[in-house]
Amino acid sequence: MIITILGLGEAGSLYAQGLIAAGHTVRGYDPFTTGGPQGVHTVDTIADAVEGAEFVLSLTGARASEKVAVDASAYLATTAVYADMNVASAATKRAVATPVIAVGAAFADVAVVGPVPVHGSATPVMISGNGRSATGLLFEGLGAPVDIGTDQPGDASNRKLLRSVFMKGLAAVISEALDAGEAAGVREWVKEQMRAELILGDAVIDRLYDGTIKHASRRGYELRDAADHLTRLGVEPIITAAAAHLHEQRAHETAGQVSDEILEIFAAQSAAATGDAMDRLGLLPTSISPVFPAPGVVVGRALTVWVRAGDNRGLHEALEQARPGDFMVVNGEGDVSRAVLGELLAERSLAKGIVGAVIDGAVRDVDVLEEVGFPVWARGLSPAGPFKYGPCKVGEPVAVGGVVVQPGDVIVADNDGVAVVPKARAHEVAEAARAVTQREAETRRAIRAGTAKSAVGSD
Repeated sequence: MIITILGLGEAGSLYAQGLIAAGHTVRGYDPFTTGGPQGVHTVDTIADAVEGAEFVLSLTGARASEKVAVDASAYLATTAVYADMNVASAATKRAVATPVIAVGAAFADVAVVGPVPVHGSATPVMISGNGRSATGLLFEGLGAPVDIGTDQPGDASNRKLLRSVFMKGLAAVISEALDAGEAAGVREWVKEQMRAELILGDAVIDRLYDGTIKHASRRGYELRDAADHLTRLGVEPIITAAAAHLHEQRAHETAGQVSDEILEIFAAQSAAATGDAMDRLGLLPTSISPVFPAPGVVVGRALTVWVRAGDNRGLHEALEQARPGDFMVVNGEGDVSRAVLGELLAERSLAKGIVGAVIDGAVRDVDVLEEVGFPVWARGLSPAGPFKYGPCKVGEPVAVGGVVVQPGDVIVADNDGVAVVPKARAHEVAEAARAVTQREAETRRAIRAGTAKSAVGSD
């Protein structure tokens, strides 16, 4: 095959050598380089480089990649594949693909996921775009492990950049830690600690990630102290300070969040007992009721949404912010003329880990909601679908059935209805609700035993 390489820097030259070794005819074009690797037919114009080529590999650098693609597209055959191998954002890859696809050629977004100076043309790659299959075969012929993605330009580069967050971040952490160890006179000891920990199985990764959330505040203080220590050692704490900032940000995000342990207590109480524990305040009116029999007590943290009457754009936006254990609470302005939630939103909510929804408005597809197991409390039903224009608000206080619900408040819902527990009082109310439940259980036992005294009960 005739293969053109645009850009004969280090990576371009190494790929050229690999392609020649595999028996391909390689042309090269680079206006800033004279000559090229042995066996490459270097040319003076991009037209001479591209015309008649079956593959064109662009390794020009991200800044020049869009202009080069535009210039090259004028000479591409409709049977050719243009493979952009530059490290760039997904948006840049889509921009590069546009002129290629416009002339009828195929486009491949090639993300190189290893050091080319080490592995040469056999470096692993990820490939997306409509030219991914043909390009994958080309790179497999060079001995490269190939991961085929979707037909979307930018998909491979998106994954490459996500990998870079870890790999380059890890390299930076190692560099800073070893420099600090050197300054402290214990470099080999620090390296030994790394060696012991860097066998990253799933259990270790999950422990590190979950711990960052669970212990964010404490670790933020610890890292600030570590940053001060590095400064005293004469090492600028770039990564350590950034890590401290990340933990402080996580601590801010989770400040005041009700713990899973508290939610477990509420899950063993009824909405009625929870309401009694709040002096029978915080209970939604019975006009907002379960649309099918609830599967026991459903408990979660309020994900608040405010939408215009008959419009559900806010619910779609809320899904982008949802976390497992959230309970969607929607101020639909009491409108029941159009349903703001149906089977498709329910399926998406379940996939995000949302435990249920309370809607001061209407829903539809009740049979399917029950079938898939997505519990909903609503003001009414309507077969009419919603508008999707907005405006809307997500994550702000809302009024539902006359009760104000703050983001993160605890929702306790069952067949009787819905109780809203302010998150600031969650621990107190959970213990009080548990006491109500225990007291009523004791009273029922006494009634059955015939030993109960006449008294004003909780009912």
